[in-house]
Amino acid sequence: MPFPIDIVGHRKEMQALEEDLANGNVVHAYLFSGPKHVGKFTVAQWFARQLLTMDVTEEKEKERILDQIDRLLHPDYFQLDQLWMEDTMEDMAVIACSTNISQQHRKESKAKTNEISIEDIRALQDRLHDIGTGKYRCCLIRSAERMREPAANAFLKILEEPPQGTIFMLTSEFPSALLPTLLSRTRQLRFNRLSHDELKPLLKNMQEEDIRFLLNLAQGAPGIVQRLRSDPDQLRAERGVYSNASAFWNATTSLERFQLLKPIAERGEASDAFLLHLALSLREQPGDLQQRSQAFHKLVRGLKTNAQRKLLAQEFALAVM
Repeated sequence: MPFPIDIVGHRKEMQALEEDLANGNVVHAYLFSGPKHVGKFTVAQWFARQLLTMDVTEEKEKERILDQIDRLLHPDYFQLDQLWMEDTMEDMAVIACSTNISQQHRKESKAKTNEISIEDIRALQDRLHDIGTGKYRCCLIRSAERMREPAANAFLKILEEPPQGTIFMLTSEFPSALLPTLLSRTRQLRFNRLSHDELKPLLKNMQEEDIRFLLNLAQGAPGIVQRLRSDPDQLRAERGVYSNASAFWNATTSLERFQLLKPIAERGEASDAFLLHLALSLREQPGDLQQRSQAFHKLVRGLKTNAQRKLLAQEFALAVM
């Protein structure tokens, strides 16, 4: 697993972590919170690499350790990210690229959700019993709000008596969903969306039209820029969704609008993507947008609570004519 490209932005947060290293003030648990794809987990990986190589002076040895970390093979590096889920995420080779905590218990129980269970925390705890090789051990958990209450309580017990030298790094989009007692045992760093100027180093050698599109779509999230920049097919697909969303606002008949709203008939990624592009393309429409904005927000609220998605789509299409 190659390490992510150079980090952009978040200099204040990284400087705070560097000061912890320099001053010997590393705490046993950190919580990196902020929007999705903004770079929280990438910074956590960077910090873990700093911790696990801080006393290494020989360049070849440092490269060897970093390679082990990148491939999730370092004995002092634990990462809990993707989880095995029946009929959804069953390819262990893919899972092993982001998680090196045993998933066998999930296969045996035929786990179907992306929630972190108490069994997942126990599997992590089993790894923590292994003998460490250096001063620090690093444990990264992505989207800690996935923990069910029993899992959160079990993890809290680990934090109350953390293994010597073990540094936990949690990321979360919704820190308010975590136990208050868990929050109180972490040092919290907030990660915000980046400005266009901060994102521009990721957009070198791209066409101006693609740059404008990506900056608009990313909404300050470098992870989105990195993913689409490296996948031209996915970028074209996103452009196609945006084109259809723009066509919706410009359609002259209700039938055209009904046809273009088909992606939101079912819950899922296609629906979420189309709603996002509807919002982005609405900003580009001329004239007074108050009526259309109100109708769109009503649609979004309704889709969160109402199973009659086709009916909501029809009402929305008629409301913006």
